[in-house]
Amino acid sequence: MRCYRLLVAVLLQCLACVLLPGSSVAQNVAGKTNIATDLVAEGPAMPGETITLAIRMRPDPGWHGYWSNPGDAGLGMSLDWTLPEGASAGEPDYPVPDTLLISGLMNHVFEHDYAVLVPLTLPANAKPGEALPISVQADWLACTDEICVPEQGRLATTVKVGRAEAPDPRFDRWRAALPAPLDAVANFEIEGDTVRLGIPLPRTLSLKNPHFFAATDKAIDYGAGQSFARAGDMLVITLARPEIAPAAIETLGGVLRLNEAGDGLSLVAVPGPVPQGGEPLAGGEDTALPGLPILLLAALAGGLLLNVMPCVFPILSLKAMSLARAGESDSQARSEGLAYTAGVLLACLGLGGLLLALRAAGQEVGWAFQLQEPGVVAALLLLATALTANFLGVFEFSAPGFASEGSPRGAFATGLLAAFVATPCTGPFMAAAMGAALLMPVLPAMALFGVLGLGIALPFLAIAFVPAMRRRLPRPGPWMVKFRRWMAVPMGLTALALLWLAWRIAGSEFALACSALAAVLVIVLALSGRRQRAGLPAVGMAGFGVIAVGLAGFALLPRLEGTGSTAAPGIIATKPFSQAALAQARASGKPVFAWFTADWCLTCKVNEQVAIEREATREAFERAGVVVLRGDWTRRDPAITRYLTEHGAAGVPLYVWYPPNGGKPQKLAQVLTPGTLPDLVR
Repeated sequence: MRCYRLLVAVLLQCLACVLLPGSSVAQNVAGKTNIATDLVAEGPAMPGETITLAIRMRPDPGWHGYWSNPGDAGLGMSLDWTLPEGASAGEPDYPVPDTLLISGLMNHVFEHDYAVLVPLTLPANAKPGEALPISVQADWLACTDEICVPEQGRLATTVKVGRAEAPDPRFDRWRAALPAPLDAVANFEIEGDTVRLGIPLPRTLSLKNPHFFAATDKAIDYGAGQSFARAGDMLVITLARPEIAPAAIETLGGVLRLNEAGDGLSLVAVPGPVPQGGEPLAGGEDTALPGLPILLLAALAGGLLLNVMPCVFPILSLKAMSLARAGESDSQARSEGLAYTAGVLLACLGLGGLLLALRAAGQEVGWAFQLQEPGVVAALLLLATALTANFLGVFEFSAPGFASEGSPRGAFATGLLAAFVATPCTGPFMAAAMGAALLMPVLPAMALFGVLGLGIALPFLAIAFVPAMRRRLPRPGPWMVKFRRWMAVPMGLTALALLWLAWRIAGSEFALACSALAAVLVIVLALSGRRQRAGLPAVGMAGFGVIAVGLAGFALLPRLEGTGSTAAPGIIATKPFSQAALAQARASGKPVFAWFTADWCLTCKVNEQVAIEREATREAFERAGVVVLRGDWTRRDPAITRYLTEHGAAGVPLYVWYPPNGGKPQKLAQVLTPGTLPDLVR
């Protein structure tokens, strides 16, 4: 469908050029072209020397001209020179163009005054003092957002043969607008439906809203998203290929726009190795990061909110017991508060450092990557099963933070576990901070991870050091035993949720093996508990059994990993997300709703029940013809990870609304209300 639309657009414009030449000439003769043009020579030159000609283009307000490769629609300018015998004109050089997206079609245009520069070599036998006539028949297309008019003109000037005079200052300005030639070799690789381009570029060179304009026709999908990453002093650009692409590309030429001021580099890339991964940068949209102090406050607020987010509820049992224990004595409360904070900070810094290391090594991972791994889910399932059995009194063990007399070591372990399970959630404030951390250098990124942990631990740290807050807590007593039994309910539900997640990401055989290992673990712990109640030593039996279950899981589970289960169709009709699907949907001119979720993200599931999978939303979408693209990030997906990074998101949920006819995309809030999506459609 996209190729059909492009073909029709180009054919119509070509037909207009053929059928309407008379009207275009008449417009030129009357001086009423929508893009005024003239030909300017740089100045006198000696025989055989080369000077520069400038074709000045001055669009009327609301009109634009086209780059040499116009993109999805439009036509480049054609030039037919009439020169003295022995003179020659070279290839035209264009300034860095702008992007213009109309109805999903990407155009490479100039919406302001510009000059196309052409080198002219004078005849070697020209006589000094002679005035050489230079003329060119130029044909171009002038367009607005709604109509296009083919225009043409016969442009003429003279060049005096002789010694150069004072230079025309306009040519310095016009040359400054040209992209500078890259003084190094760029490489490209074709991988399936993508082209990866590696451009040597100093890491210190600032980039803002970069874009690659391909001069090689149909080598890339012009309207698809472009992903940028730094691998040392190499800029890596990931580009989508069009549905109909050349079977082989010998070279890939183009212009890299560096910033919104129009600075650029011209290059010709050859086949060769391109580094994998790197440090992602913001892509086609202007996603300038807030200042570090603002991001640190956002990370702190995000960590605080994790204590009340629905996705953290399964670990509230751990926190509740820590709160209750904090009232026993001032010194014990402070030591446990500090130990708990140290555990949370270590977990957040460790996860953050591992995330940055994996990304630097070329892995396409994002926040909550640990829950995308079946082995991690299985380990958490066994841990939740053991904690549930401990809460029920099946066995007695100093599970993190739950020894009757309390200990800093237990509080430290509680902090580790609490942060590890809680951090996959991405709530308000936290999304911006974690998304920025993936785009920043290592030190400020690690500072954000550490402040996030401080936000998670801050309530418990305050209780530990503020006596007035501790006095409001219930005094320790027999009620704590009953409370501990009741806390087996949410922990048991957590174990069931992890079992369901194991089935979703790795298949039924994997989930069945996990449930069998969990059952064996409960039996081992129950036998250990019986020995404990009989006054016999049980540490050896319990330790041997836990190690045996772990080794069995390590040997068995990787062999049983499958592709996971497919989500059942919902109320909303969706298509799987891909950059190609997004480009095709936007090219249709219809509104697009891009929705990114994961089975382990409870915030995502709440939003789906409250705001997305509803009859009112379905009816609104159907009336407006909305195309819904669903990105499932339950398992690692490099394409979705790149898209999240481009939009400043470290994880899910992410919701992006694309208005019809190529409107500017809008990133929605992470917490949706029932009226959010119907209101967007209206």
